[in-house]
Amino acid sequence: MFDLTEDPLDPGPVVEDVRHPGSGAVVVFLGIVRDEDHGRRVRYLEYDSYRSMAEKEMRKVGEEVLARWPATRIAMRHRFGRLEVGETALVAAVSAPHRGDAFEACRYAIDRIKEIVPIWKKEVWEDGEAWLEGHPVQG
Repeated sequence: MFDLTEDPLDPGPVVEDVRHPGSGAVVVFLGIVRDEDHGRRVRYLEYDSYRSMAEKEMRKVGEEVLARWPATRIAMRHRFGRLEVGETALVAAVSAPHRGDAFEACRYAIDRIKEIVPIWKKEVWEDGEAWLEGHPVQG
């Protein structure tokens, strides 16, 4: 499961997509729209994407995770369109036999999404707005 949707995100199906008898751990990441960024009050976010390419690149991230952590399973869903404060923008789930690999793989996947997936975020504040870029993987 690697896709984008305008619909509200439910982590349940994403988690179920990665569960299996060999998974001793499932790590779930929820990216939530917060009400403040760098001292500015956020009103809402707008996500736009090159959808077919974004889904392709999300699958690529999944392949990278599986190459580095072969015993894992991974699924990710991202919203696009207008999201209000408190809404979920991203759900990522990774299962692995052990929690360390699940945490590492999930963090890697989130960082890679921000680095390579063509999804753009416009942050709308009380006093303005701006399109923001993703952040590269650290270290």
